[in-house]
Amino acid sequence: MPLPSPPPQVSGIKQDELRRHNLSLLLRYVHLEGPTQRATLTAQIGLNRSTIGALAADLAAAGLIREETPGVRSGAGRPSLVVVPEIERYQALAFDLRVDRIDAARVGLGGILLARETVPLPDGHRGFDEVIGLLRGTARLLTESLPEDTRLVGVGVAIPAVVRDADGFVRFAPNLGWEERPFGDTLALELERALPRRPFERESVLVANDADLGALAEHTRGVARGHEDVVYLSGNVGLGAGVICGGRPLRGHGGYAGEVGHMIVNPTGQRCRCGARGCWETEVGIDAIVRAAGRTPGDGTTVRSLVSDALAGDELARSALYEVSRWLAVGVGNLVNIFNPELVIFGGDLRELLPMVHRDVVSRMGAGGLTVSREHVELVPSALGVDSPLFGAAELAFARLLDDPLGVAMSLPSAAD
Repeated sequence: MPLPSPPPQVSGIKQDELRRHNLSLLLRYVHLEGPTQRATLTAQIGLNRSTIGALAADLAAAGLIREETPGVRSGAGRPSLVVVPEIERYQALAFDLRVDRIDAARVGLGGILLARETVPLPDGHRGFDEVIGLLRGTARLLTESLPEDTRLVGVGVAIPAVVRDADGFVRFAPNLGWEERPFGDTLALELERALPRRPFERESVLVANDADLGALAEHTRGVARGHEDVVYLSGNVGLGAGVICGGRPLRGHGGYAGEVGHMIVNPTGQRCRCGARGCWETEVGIDAIVRAAGRTPGDGTTVRSLVSDALAGDELARSALYEVSRWLAVGVGNLVNIFNPELVIFGGDLRELLPMVHRDVVSRMGAGGLTVSREHVELVPSALGVDSPLFGAAELAFARLLDDPLGVAMSLPSAAD
């Protein structure tokens, strides 16, 4: 399933489609903005008061929202009711599968984090079957104490891989050692077995590339809110990008866009895990940074510790970060020329690196290339930190409900049904 996009403009559609569209607008607004007065919804969504009232009543009847009297009155007359998302009633599971661990969360409607778990993935324990088993067990752990009337909306998974949009099939995950794996279908089957009291449809188990979901989270809840053209860089062991163009995710045919870590920047450079030579991630991936500082990947060295060492006067660490800034400038400059973004967001471990290299990268980018493409671009850290892909996975899981609130809500069984 493609990543969720803003709903299209309404024109020439049937009454039931118009109603579904308007219900989606209202629920999406309170999902992203939190408790909101009816008067604000009327102004922001552009519908009249009676229509907003009728839509809110429909959503309340389905248990998706509730309406409350505001605690503080402002002005004369009857106070405008506050529309509140039912955080506990409708929930989703989110997973961020990383090379060294699995971050997992249970998230309520409204994007509220309700519970989380972290599962280590040490060397030798990243096999496909073992990871599927860990995801299954973590899902069971996160849901075992849920009340019976809670609806599990869906499951979203962020994964550092080339993922087919249609079914979550992993074509290539070099840093996990996977290739051509039916990840989405396998996980859905295992979750059905693990959570028999909370059945859900296959299409509610959704898988996407971690950088794409990082971009989604930053665009909906993070530093990119209000921006239409954004590049999000996910920097961990590998390197990927999520791209927002004109407010919509750039997916490519099949969903494989954004593999910028495998953009060739140094043809005489190191051999990459993908088989090519001189990929961008061989110059700016975390393992490359650690090696450039004279350390060994896996020895506990982090980007944060390298930055601290460099600031404390460690010349080898300082030299490594200076060299990384050179290759960051090459890659970021290429992306700026291609996509002309307003923001380039440094996510994952690159977030820790940005304050140290920002000036060098901007300076090197300014030494050549198209001035018009970079004159307004900003390089910024992710607002959600390392959790961007995790929250993006939650947004992916909620997408079906937000697109068709009543249709999906009525199809979701609870453990009490």
